[in-house]
Amino acid sequence: MAEFVIRMADERGKVLEKAETGFSAAEIRDRYQQSGYLVYWVKPRGLISGGEIRLPRRRRVTLEQFVIFNQQFLTLIRAGLPIVQALELLAKRQRNQYFRMLLEDVRDRTKGGELISDAFEKQGAFPKIYSTTLMAGEKSGNLDEVLSRYVSFQRLALSFRKKLISSLVYPVILIVGVIAMIIMLVTFVIPKFADLFSDLNQKLPAMTEFTISTAMTAKKFLPLIALAVFTIYVLVRRWGKSPKGAETLDRFKLNLPILGSIWLRYQIAVFSRMMSTLLSGGLPLVTALETAGQSMASRLIVRGISDASKRVREGQTLAQSLEKTGVFPDLAVEMVEVGEATGALPTMLSSVAEFYEEDVQSALAAAMSLIEPAILVFMGVVVGFILISLYLPIFSFTTG
Repeated sequence: MAEFVIRMADERGKVLEKAETGFSAAEIRDRYQQSGYLVYWVKPRGLISGGEIRLPRRRRVTLEQFVIFNQQFLTLIRAGLPIVQALELLAKRQRNQYFRMLLEDVRDRTKGGELISDAFEKQGAFPKIYSTTLMAGEKSGNLDEVLSRYVSFQRLALSFRKKLISSLVYPVILIVGVIAMIIMLVTFVIPKFADLFSDLNQKLPAMTEFTISTAMTAKKFLPLIALAVFTIYVLVRRWGKSPKGAETLDRFKLNLPILGSIWLRYQIAVFSRMMSTLLSGGLPLVTALETAGQSMASRLIVRGISDASKRVREGQTLAQSLEKTGVFPDLAVEMVEVGEATGALPTMLSSVAEFYEEDVQSALAAAMSLIEPAILVFMGVVVGFILISLYLPIFSFTTG
């Protein structure tokens, strides 16, 4: 179990704050709410607690760990093992302590009579699509079949993400290399040349004076620049968590040349894959739309899907509803329309996902083929300019 701090109010309105142990923040919140308390927040206990220093543990379940768990969970269920026993076995074998605590809480809740979908949802650490998929399997009586579709969805999502990350590794290394090289030149190399030139007491070319003055100014204010960059990053990230900030950042991403369209197509691929998985599991269209919308990263797409789900509830088709959002490409809308007309919407959504996944990979490869040479050219121009400006006075002194 982990330690948390909970702030709450009792029935008289008295505000209390106390330390509590539990499997997760959601479990503690649920426990006190059922006892009649008004819970304000539940947070993990800080680094300093009880006079001793506690190192923070990793409190995250990676996609790869979640895929492996669900593969093993599906195998045990198909082998005829009861759900509680399967959860207990997998919890014991789990190396991620945080994940183990969550699974133990799910096991205890399930053993106490709760549905497994509700138990997973109350952890607050798993995607909404997962608990909704489990709920569909429980209602239909085909938990293993629905879970199998979700495992396939997870595998495809993990494979797609790995391909995207692998295509971005080399450009990121180049950018880090350029930044490290510029910092090294500004902080070490150019100041040495500046000291040398000051000892020679000779008039320097304008190009050299510009390079040295720029580098010395940058070196002087480098800590302030680093602090300003970090502060801006933190403020933008915090602002991006607000509804208005998230939508503004989404618009900025979508309006980026080349990368904006790739980001949109990636979101469409993820949405289509989720919808196909949920509809194949037997969920109603509106419920599937709402679940998939809550799992999206883009606030603009989330709002568009929310509007689309309202139109579908009013009787409009899915294709018409998605078209009116102004976010979904015409090709995706047309393919969805064909799927609705033929009664094969889950299959067509899967085809949409496959099309846009391949499109994103090819577009990203093409973009990287342009970005990588641009970074190399920029690196060559910067290094060349600095070297010429630094060695130009030496050549002039020699010839003079």
